[in-house]
Amino acid sequence: MAEKQDIHDRGKKKPFVNILTSWLDLEKLSRVLWGLVLLTLPVTSFRYFPLLGKHTYVRPLAFYPLALLYLILFLRLVIASSRKDTSRNDKFRLPWSNALLPLLLFFLFIILATTAGAFLSPIPLRGQEYWGRALRAFLTFGIGLSFFIATLWMHRDLDDLRHSLKWLYAGLFLTIIWSGVQAISFYTPLLSKAQVSEWQLLFSMRGIPKLRRVSGFAFEASWLAGQISTLYLPWLMASLLLRFRVTKFKWLEPLLLLGSVVVLLLTYSRGGLLIVLAATGITILVSGRKNIQRSFYWLTHIPEKTRRLSSWGLRALVVLLIIGITWGGVSFLAQQNYINRLWTVEADSLADYFVKTNAGGRVTYLWAAVQIFLQHPLLGTGLGSSGLYLYQNFPDWALSNIPEITKHLSPASSLYPNAKNLYLRILAENGVFGFTLFISFLFAILSQILTALRHEKMKIVGIAGLFSWVAILIYYFMQDSFAMAELWINFGVVLGITYRTAKTQSTPREL
Repeated sequence: MAEKQDIHDRGKKKPFVNILTSWLDLEKLSRVLWGLVLLTLPVTSFRYFPLLGKHTYVRPLAFYPLALLYLILFLRLVIASSRKDTSRNDKFRLPWSNALLPLLLFFLFIILATTAGAFLSPIPLRGQEYWGRALRAFLTFGIGLSFFIATLWMHRDLDDLRHSLKWLYAGLFLTIIWSGVQAISFYTPLLSKAQVSEWQLLFSMRGIPKLRRVSGFAFEASWLAGQISTLYLPWLMASLLLRFRVTKFKWLEPLLLLGSVVVLLLTYSRGGLLIVLAATGITILVSGRKNIQRSFYWLTHIPEKTRRLSSWGLRALVVLLIIGITWGGVSFLAQQNYINRLWTVEADSLADYFVKTNAGGRVTYLWAAVQIFLQHPLLGTGLGSSGLYLYQNFPDWALSNIPEITKHLSPASSLYPNAKNLYLRILAENGVFGFTLFISFLFAILSQILTALRHEKMKIVGIAGLFSWVAILIYYFMQDSFAMAELWINFGVVLGITYRTAKTQSTPREL
């Protein structure tokens, strides 16, 4: 009787599964939702985001379609587990890579370190208590991790990559357009800054900056520069080096690359420019040598069958265009006080130099984070708690002559400080052991990137991954949030595709 009942119950479940799958194509729906995640990534500080305090500015709009995506993925997982076709189940299974082990160990360790940090009993700061900060920090870490896992799950091969890049480029195109609207309000009388700022406040926690620095859909200009350098430029640069195209329009990637560079210049982000220069240089040296040789050969050798005059003219035009763009960009930046004060300012000391170049506040936070680490070198103070210790470790020279620090120390202020450097934050909150595990995760990612570079079919992933890895490695020196999706997306693409394609690839080729 029990066996008959079991068969009867399974007979009831099967029609429900069939009806559900007949009404909805869950695979297509999940791909559309994933596309919406990528499309909405530029909005970093969405106004309507529950459970986060008003001073938490990392509020990605993309988390909403991401939550729906996880619901669909869960349904697909349930349906796949009910089927007897194991080959289809294996295709849907979350891939496991050895690079994930350090991340898992890091997550387990921060739970331990946070539990231990509670015994330090830090004094609450402006209503912010230890466990409240810890809970918020774990929530933001979970947001970043959710982007990483979803990316890992949604990328099995180059077809998935092409699908993702189409949506990613659409989001970049909208960002370029909106940045152009902001630039028009800054430099022309066609639009007022107040009107554009009012439009921005419809979806963002902040309007456009008072200074003439475009921020796109991001919270501030430096965040937009971070998005361009760590998320978009890696794929555009790789596409340019390999002539890889996701659509039939061969001009799309070069046009988006040009627009991205222009927007990056309009952000006046010194850190963003440094990241792009370093990542571009290292990527070309490691994986673009053949392209450089091919370009020089094209410039210096003209086929006999072609018209020499027109060929030399085309090459001269290309050289002049490159020189003109480079010279124009450098001249434009050199005229901006925010940039040229780096070499024109007169300072009495190193501390005075940092203050006069608008870096005093950041250096103050870094100094304080180092002091916290030296006081708690092994386990740190616990995830999310470094802000409770920063004020008491500020250097004396920063207490009176830095407006940002003075604003923080005002009794009327409700601000909560942060380290502004992910490496120092991890050292301060999780000690040397947590830092070692996180660095191990980054180098595990690098090993997968190098693997992709050795395989011809995965070279697009390898080049973009290398650019991303270098850019993110530097960007971690300038921000301290785990929730920024652009710091997880490309790593997920690399691990997802390398895991699933490595089994079918031929013998690795040399770089």
